[in-house]
Amino acid sequence: MSDKERLERIKAGAFLASIAGISAFVGFSVTLSAAKKADPKYFNKGLHSSVELADAGAILALRALGWGTFYAIAGTSSLCYGIWKLSGAKNLKEFRVKMGQMLPVLPKNNPPQSRSEFTGLNDLLTYIAEDYGKKKE
Repeated sequence: MSDKERLERIKAGAFLASIAGISAFVGFSVTLSAAKKADPKYFNKGLHSSVELADAGAILALRALGWGTFYAIAGTSSLCYGIWKLSGAKNLKEFRVKMGQMLPVLPKNNPPQSRSEFTGLNDLLTYIAEDYGKKKE
């Protein structure tokens, strides 16, 4: 990699990091000001390190984590179970065969019909931009 490419990558990374940092700072500031407007009494209590408020926040966070975990596991399990029952399969092999019949077949790309190696994101995006709109044979 040449020095010019390295400098370009550093500039691009610095740009993205600065945009992300500014976005996070603005989002945090807006949320903080909205919280202060909504309830200034509790906002000031939390600002001055109220022990009761900190304990309540930790308990609330643990409860939210617990319920979030429960909902994620229950939802995923029920979705998978529902798909299994709708397929009518009796075992895993039968389920795989039924899903293979229902889902579209992906064509083999051997030998590759297009590029598969790129030097970086710019190379990939340039390739996509040039390839977009061309008719496939």
